[in-house]
Amino acid sequence: MPETCFDFVVVGAGCFGAWTAHALVRAGHKVLLLDAHGPAHSRASSGGESRVIRMGYGPDELYTRWSVRSLAAWKALAARSRRPLFRQTGMLWLAGAGSDYVVETERTLARAGVPQEHLTASELSRRFPQISTSGIDCALWEPGSGALMARQAVQTLVAESIAEGLNYRTAAIAVADETAAGTTMDRIVTRDGTQYSAARYVFACGAWLPKLFPRLLGSRIFPTRQEIFFFATPPGDDAFSAPAMPAWFHHPALVYGIPDLDHRGFKISVDEHGPAIDPDREDRAPGADALARARAYLAIRFPKLAGAALAESRVCQYENTANGDFIIDRHPAFDNVFIAGGGSGHGFKHGPAVGDYAARLALAGAGDEPRFAVAGKATTQRRSVY
Repeated sequence: MPETCFDFVVVGAGCFGAWTAHALVRAGHKVLLLDAHGPAHSRASSGGESRVIRMGYGPDELYTRWSVRSLAAWKALAARSRRPLFRQTGMLWLAGAGSDYVVETERTLARAGVPQEHLTASELSRRFPQISTSGIDCALWEPGSGALMARQAVQTLVAESIAEGLNYRTAAIAVADETAAGTTMDRIVTRDGTQYSAARYVFACGAWLPKLFPRLLGSRIFPTRQEIFFFATPPGDDAFSAPAMPAWFHHPALVYGIPDLDHRGFKISVDEHGPAIDPDREDRAPGADALARARAYLAIRFPKLAGAALAESRVCQYENTANGDFIIDRHPAFDNVFIAGGGSGHGFKHGPAVGDYAARLALAGAGDEPRFAVAGKATTQRRSVY
């Protein structure tokens, strides 16, 4: 018979859950990690090909410092596994005239000691001639940032944790009973009837959190449909591949991209929140409107890619909180249940920092960062974290 009693059960083997389980295992605890489909599966927010990792967050120093910490942990994972999980492509912020956000980012990076360089439009054009500077006033260059190979990195982390003593099983659990406030959860039951018990539980289920905890999170986490496109680059031309092309974000336009990595194509997506999504039922075919918008932006900003063939596409989801701050907190109805979610489209890069914080929270029973508390989460979206 398989073991059913643990110190901790972590539900969700995406980025947040994998790093939380990793931190608890390394602290010497007996941990079970569960996922309904498998680590970084195709419908998970962590299941994509790549994710940007950047240090800049406007004036928000907390997320800048968490990015710095997390990048060191991602690099260490890559070194231990001997896999190229981090690609130092650099990160380029494109700014229109009077972009206060990019100016504030420069100041925050300076305070945090992050290497950066301010580029005028003419300097940008000389360094990256494949980028049109139409409508661009200046740019901010983060040379140490880049891209994470998302799916590979999470699966590598889970495999490493299993080798260090983590128990992993593929299993779906039922919706939690949230009606008995002030109680302790004594076990969770999977859909096949298997029961697992632990002293404490951490739920890091991304877009599935509102389904598992509808009373608490049904109106506090907003899963949205996000469409991503990979375009074929010109044959014999490496201008859109790393290292010639960096990761980039045009903040006023809310469009970002990642260079052609591993010959998959030039990645581009609009960072605006899409329509509501049911992560279990949504078809993952791209929409014509989103594709047309991506093509229109390419034609303006990357003229050599105008009319490029679509090589690949994905539909994933964000699990947004009202303002974009994470939820990392104890469930108010259970003394021993903790939530780690609300990645809001920018969370993947912070996985190591989130995992450390969630593990400390689960061990201590209370957190020290009010902005991650459930109680402070509004039920109307007003995004302020990018």
